Amino acid sequence: MTQHRSTQTMKPATAAKKLGVYLEATPADFREGAVSRAELNALQADPPQWLRDLRRDGPHPRPVVAAKLGVSIAGLARGGVTEPLTTDQIEALKQERPEWLERERATQAEVRKEAARIKKRDQERAERGN
Repeated sequence: MTQHRSTQTMKPATAAKKLGVYLEATPADFREGAVSRAELNALQADPPQWLRDLRRDGPHPRPVVAAKLGVSIAGLARGGVTEPLTTDQIEALKQERPEWLERERATQAEVRKEAARIKKRDQERAERGN
């Protein structure tokens, strides 16, 4: 007896998140239908022109904007950035180096440093425990 597997689908918002693009900037046919796992894999393996353009030029969703600026999503909000930004807008912010961006980058650097310290401490404890 063979099992029949149903096709896994996801909402367009989920697929956009997995692709790292802003849903509202995707084509209407992408936003209006469900996306199967196979379709998502195909988009990731061989992105169509619209997906390559979105990834290159934006507008980008907040997680991508935050990563490109080297800050947290909360840091974006504290800096007053609530809308998706294009690559050009992100580059302009990097050039302008507003005070909030410098402050949030410093905060993010401290968070990473602390995470690395904790990871090292935990590894040392695990090695001593063995």
